Amino acid sequence: MKKYRFYLRKSSFKKDLKNANLLLELIYKYKPTNFLEVGVLEGVTSRNICELLYDLHGKKFYFTGIDLFGEDLKENNQKEFTPISNKISNPFKWFFFKIMLRLDPHSKKCVEYLLRDFKNMTCIYQGYSKEILNKIDLNNIDFTFLDGGHSYETVKDDLNILTSKLRNNSIIVCDDYNIDHYGVKKAVDEIKINHYFDDFGRFALLKIKK
Repeated sequence: MKKYRFYLRKSSFKKDLKNANLLLELIYKYKPTNFLEVGVLEGVTSRNICELLYDLHGKKFYFTGIDLFGEDLKENNQKEFTPISNKISNPFKWFFFKIMLRLDPHSKKCVEYLLRDFKNMTCIYQGYSKEILNKIDLNNIDFTFLDGGHSYETVKDDLNILTSKLRNNSIIVCDDYNIDHYGVKKAVDEIKINHYFDDFGRFALLKIKK
């Protein structure tokens, strides 16, 4: 199985390669064909997931991603989102994105560029997760990586929508479950009794039970 790669972009796994590979191992275990990622950032995890799904299923998979892509981030506090810097300190990276691609790494267009090899199998949405999750069809999603807004209210809203709309036995992996500063643990703990639950430290895994 392929190991997690960073593609010269920011990732919440930058200093946590062990858990990055653990996420891929969980995906490999459950072998989903319809994947949802809430919280795409610069698309590093999205690219790794798509490559793994391609190895597993060829072109017979579909990936959906949701992110604000910088929209209204300044309005939110650090309990909601990991602080993001738009500064590019690496000269090669600055030249690649600003001169060659003429794209902001943390933009929907740049993420779509990173996923260009999987263009027909991916769809990226820009906006708030609560609004988009209520609009799109989640019936066929069998694996969700929830890594969007981290406040208790946002995670609770996302989980309420997902657990009500996802099909039986669908998997939800919630990131940053073990960080008390966020509201992930509180939101997950309130519903975990109703579903199959496993604690992987950084990740909380829920298997939908209806």
